[in-house]
Amino acid sequence: MPTETDVVQHGELKRSITAKQLYFYVVGDVLGSGIYVLVGLVAAAVGGAFWMAFLAGVAIATITGLAYAELVTKYPQAAGASLYIHKAFRNPALTFFITICMLSANMAAVGSLAAGFVRYFSGLIGLPEDAIWAATFIALAFIALITIINLIGITESVVANVIMTFIEISGLIIVVIIGVVALVEGVNDPSVLLQFNTEGGAGSAVLAVLAGVSLAFFAMTGFENAANVAEETIDPSHAFPRALIGGMMTAGVVYVLVSIAAALAVPIETLAGNTLLEVIRADLFFVPASVMLVVFGIIAMIAISNTTLVTVVAQSRILFGMARENVVPRVFSKVHPTRRSPYVALIFGAVIVGSLLVIGAAIRTSQAGIPAEDQLDIVDRLATITVVFLLFIYALVIVACLKLRGSDETSDTYRANTVLLIVGIIGNLAVLAYTLIDDPDALFWVAGLLAVGLVLYLVQNFFGKKKPPTAGPDRATQVETPPASKEL
Repeated sequence: MPTETDVVQHGELKRSITAKQLYFYVVGDVLGSGIYVLVGLVAAAVGGAFWMAFLAGVAIATITGLAYAELVTKYPQAAGASLYIHKAFRNPALTFFITICMLSANMAAVGSLAAGFVRYFSGLIGLPEDAIWAATFIALAFIALITIINLIGITESVVANVIMTFIEISGLIIVVIIGVVALVEGVNDPSVLLQFNTEGGAGSAVLAVLAGVSLAFFAMTGFENAANVAEETIDPSHAFPRALIGGMMTAGVVYVLVSIAAALAVPIETLAGNTLLEVIRADLFFVPASVMLVVFGIIAMIAISNTTLVTVVAQSRILFGMARENVVPRVFSKVHPTRRSPYVALIFGAVIVGSLLVIGAAIRTSQAGIPAEDQLDIVDRLATITVVFLLFIYALVIVACLKLRGSDETSDTYRANTVLLIVGIIGNLAVLAYTLIDDPDALFWVAGLLAVGLVLYLVQNFFGKKKPPTAGPDRATQVETPPASKEL
């Protein structure tokens, strides 16, 4: 069994992440990635019962997490979905496509989170909603700061993640307390929790929840990033199932409680399309709202930063690994000599995310003459793109898990419930189909991100220097990550 003092050879990874640190890594990533950013959009889609959308999203994501837990205990290596798909299908083209999809999903998620960060920051400084380019500049500065933090190294990044997880949970506890006060004081009728946006006619209650799930599912993404630090985790066979499923269930309970609290404290028409700052403005906490708006705004920005930090770690490691295997230009495999961070991959990712935000700002500027509800919501659009990529990947990972049953198993291998995995495939594909039908324009953005990956592949294929593959049966498709600089 590996210990914290195990130091591996150059080019491999030191196992230094403990089970507790991995648990907070998952909790911190999942919690910050949705409830602070998308709660208002989900409320607008569903109505007062929007907590059901979060519950359904949690259920689908947790089932998917079971597949990841099983596969990680079989293959405790960095690469995540790319490795699992390769092991199951042995198709290099499919493996490359899935890797590009995961990379694209991470980039879109970072863009959505950056835009969500700006909404809270704007509330603190009083920036008007029509200050499109000022908001974009703030988002770009935020991305630059997160990139610099990651350049320092993964050890410091994971430690910062644990600290920020405690801070962001404190903000959600405040919201739950406000919800309890609202219930006791009768601010809203509890029946609001069963009200749906039924403008669609017969059967629209189900459609309303499904519409909410397609957004709320973004709130549960991020757990797959944990698979990318598998090689840096101590005793992954035992640590991963507990940390992954435990972290997701913890986040799920918090999501449902926060959603119920928000619905009880604020009229749905007020919450719809806005952030959790509306709950603070209700002035039901024992600290004056004027103070809490600042405190909670800072907490929310820390929460979003936490998720963005973890997502950028995974994003850069995916690109780094692809470069090591000659799939994209080798320049992306460059590691900083002292910090041991993949600095070229980090900078490239920041440029792509920045480009998405600038394109979004340009589109919003061109829509100045149309009603606000018809204008592009960059948080919504990039979150939708992330969900489209991930739902497809998640469904295929579950299929891979079932296909690999009986292969590479040991006494320590975790085995997920087969019936639940089948339900997970159906759930992921159902939400994917609805999301694409509801927002077909998202496909243009999806195609654009896939085109970036294709260009990198073509550049490497026609102009890159080929490196003989390292010995080993699966080396050609295994994605590596750079070593951490210090122990945690």
